[in-house]
Amino acid sequence: MLETMLEILEPFNLLMMNLGIAAGIIIGALPGLSVILAITVLLPFTFGMSSLPGMFLLLGAYCGATYGGSITAILINTPGTPNAAATVLDGYPLAQKGRAGDALKAALVGSTFGGLFSCLALMFLAPVIAQFALNFGPAEYFSLCIFGLSVVIAISGKDIIKGIVMAGMGLLLSTVGIDPIEGLSRFRFGRSELLGGITTAALLLWVFAVGEILTKSYTNEKGNDTVVTYQKATVKLRDMLKYWWTMLRSAVLGSFIGAVPGTGGAIAAFLSYNITKSGSKTPEKFGQGSVEGILAPETANNAVTGAALIPLLTLGVPGDAGMAVLFGALTMQGVIPGPALFTEDKFWVWCIMGGLVLINIFMFFQGNVFLRLFVNVTRVPVEVLIPCIMIFCTLGGFSVRNLVFDIAIVMTCGFFGYWLKRFGYPLSPLVIALVLGSLTETNLRRAMVLSKGSISIFFTKPLSLVFLAIAVAVLLIPLFKNKNKKNAR
Repeated sequence: MLETMLEILEPFNLLMMNLGIAAGIIIGALPGLSVILAITVLLPFTFGMSSLPGMFLLLGAYCGATYGGSITAILINTPGTPNAAATVLDGYPLAQKGRAGDALKAALVGSTFGGLFSCLALMFLAPVIAQFALNFGPAEYFSLCIFGLSVVIAISGKDIIKGIVMAGMGLLLSTVGIDPIEGLSRFRFGRSELLGGITTAALLLWVFAVGEILTKSYTNEKGNDTVVTYQKATVKLRDMLKYWWTMLRSAVLGSFIGAVPGTGGAIAAFLSYNITKSGSKTPEKFGQGSVEGILAPETANNAVTGAALIPLLTLGVPGDAGMAVLFGALTMQGVIPGPALFTEDKFWVWCIMGGLVLINIFMFFQGNVFLRLFVNVTRVPVEVLIPCIMIFCTLGGFSVRNLVFDIAIVMTCGFFGYWLKRFGYPLSPLVIALVLGSLTETNLRRAMVLSKGSISIFFTKPLSLVFLAIAVAVLLIPLFKNKNKKNAR
């Protein structure tokens, strides 16, 4: 334990945590940008680092961006990230009353409490799940991957067929390069650069970053004219602690949702807000600038951050696109997430857990000290922001493997990602499928070898059958709901 604490408290590690938090808050506070973009933009900076400082930088960005989205939600009635969409409902009305500082402080307190609670959930639940997962064989892992893909597809949008198409595209892209079983090259079209496949970092850059930049360039988005001036907070911490039950309930809910693959902070925030409003003695105050209406969604969406690491670290299955970025960063550092991580590299795992606690504490102090500076980000012109991010994307695409070919992939596919978004195709299934593709294929083929070509192995193994049954149910339920809505009309 002492060795772990000393490693976490290394000056360079502490510096990376704080830089990641600051960058995450700034990117998260920029309207329309996402948590995923914050992690993706910082990903190239981790390539020359060892695994711990690199992960601390990305985790800091992850937590910081999740909180940072509340700044624009409160000040300009525009959530910086989808996770902060529910914060708009009471944050902006409270700011219009001349209490912008109180609203921002409530968001910070809720975010910190939710983040710390999810760290505890990670510490206590992850080792238990990892121990259980050691009993998984190829059939169970394949079915788990199918379950993870089904959840992402089901919640990716109204048109589930588009989700399936994007997941299929991701699985197809994952087959480019060397066959993981037989070592043969596939789908490289005579290009030696594709022997290593399409890197996750390059895909993430073109899907999220370049696609987002092109979207903003096309729509020519400008700054919001409804910016509320920042006023110093007057409410005290003890005044917010009277809502301890709301924060605790929201933290539990957010941690549970975060641990389920395919969900996310936006779902947790809206669900927590609705539950809090329905259970309140004064529901009429919600939507009019209620402090409780800010604490509930902000606690819930930040409680997702630590809990989302549970399926990633224990099962090796990224629950959302943000975790997919972290998965790619880990694999590039030679760290393979999964149950074996808790037996072969416990020291690294406990460093990450302890570091996540410090990240949330540092986020609270940064929010208190530098909040007045962070709010100025809302005034950055889009025409200045776009070239800066494009430069980062270009450098990021090159620095993964030091290949100019990867820059061509990033830029060419960036236009492809832009058009997919224009036509309403969800991008998360594509990313998750690419990350899970190798794991899915490898375990499918291993299971078939063990069963001598019989698919019965997936149905005779109890856990495998359960995962497949849930996956089918998750995909069919939205279809039945859509059919019933059409019949009702």
